[in-house]
Amino acid sequence: MRMHAEHPAMRLTPYVGAEVLPLYTTTVAVSAGEARREPRTSRAVSDDGKLDLVLTQPMELGGDGAGTNAQQLFAAGFASCFHGALSIVAASRGMGLPHIDIAVTVSFGRDPVDGLFLITAELEVSLPTLDANEAAGLVAETERICPYAKMARTGMHARVRLV
Repeated sequence: MRMHAEHPAMRLTPYVGAEVLPLYTTTVAVSAGEARREPRTSRAVSDDGKLDLVLTQPMELGGDGAGTNAQQLFAAGFASCFHGALSIVAASRGMGLPHIDIAVTVSFGRDPVDGLFLITAELEVSLPTLDANEAAGLVAETERICPYAKMARTGMHARVRLV
């Protein structure tokens, strides 16, 4: 999908308002498989039907590893979001980036602080057509505006409701 810098959602002009201004909202519902047969299998479907896939636990976590897993989806979302933000930053500077590679490594592990679980992420950004200083400046600005990077830095508002 090609981003257009002229689209209002793609402008870097700061928003001024008292509440969050939603620009896009989506819902993905996850339904578990039959618990007696495969307790670590579920199906994820988006409200527009464009996402419809089987989720399984990776073998390392006791699943069969046959499907996509939550950590892969998180890595894909982070990489895609960072790529989009990087494209916006480059466009705002009048730069074209013919080649961008972003790899996100996500680890699911145990948290030494509370003994429970956590997710860590490491991003590797390759901008081979830029010199190191120019690339570093773009990446730093992208880290500042990318919603996933912001979520990783500061957390995010989430509400869990029993329905």
